Amino acid sequence: MRRAARDAAWWVADYAYAATWQARAFLNRTDPATFRSGPEVALVLLPGVYETWKFLQPLASALHERGHPIHIVDVLHRNSRPVTEMAVHVTRYLDDHDLTDVMLVAHSKGGLVGKQVMIGEAGSRVRGMVAVATPFGGSRYARMMLSPTLRSFSPRDRTIVALAQQLEVNARITSVYGLFDPHIPEGSKLPGGRNVQLETGGHFRILAHPRVIAEVERMSAAA
Repeated sequence: MRRAARDAAWWVADYAYAATWQARAFLNRTDPATFRSGPEVALVLLPGVYETWKFLQPLASALHERGHPIHIVDVLHRNSRPVTEMAVHVTRYLDDHDLTDVMLVAHSKGGLVGKQVMIGEAGSRVRGMVAVATPFGGSRYARMMLSPTLRSFSPRDRTIVALAQQLEVNARITSVYGLFDPHIPEGSKLPGGRNVQLETGGHFRILAHPRVIAEVERMSAAA
């Protein structure tokens, strides 16, 4: 009973966080170019499904204040197209801007897009990725969804299965996730990756956890 009550409280807090930042993102008129400067390792932000980069702006601001140039791939928009298609856009962005030794900072579906980039032709341009609440093994809840975009997170989806079989880049990925995720009951543990389980729960609100920034800084400081 205590665990159920705890999870329910995390669920409510999670959706409150999501609703707040989706509303703020809608009203936000910040130019992403303002985050492009900085002497530290460049970061490319990859939002989750139905999220724009502005949903991740609190994280972007905190990392930019620490000296990281933040790159936004505008064409991703709300990241509702297939993972492979979104990865093509990110790859093109890296090539067009001649970015090398960059880090990907991703939320949810963004982590799938990021891994797809890392196993592709632009993989050598990427130092690594910090992925927050990413369904690397899919989510059984996806089968209940009417939207094809959400159904694509099924553990049996072709892209999910293909990415899970690609193990060679996992050592360059840090997966950060909570004790409870209302969207990914299977969790986000990544075989062969650096797995960081937080002592809290949620799918959205853990984006604000200080450990996320700490893991980005850890990877960016690595030789």
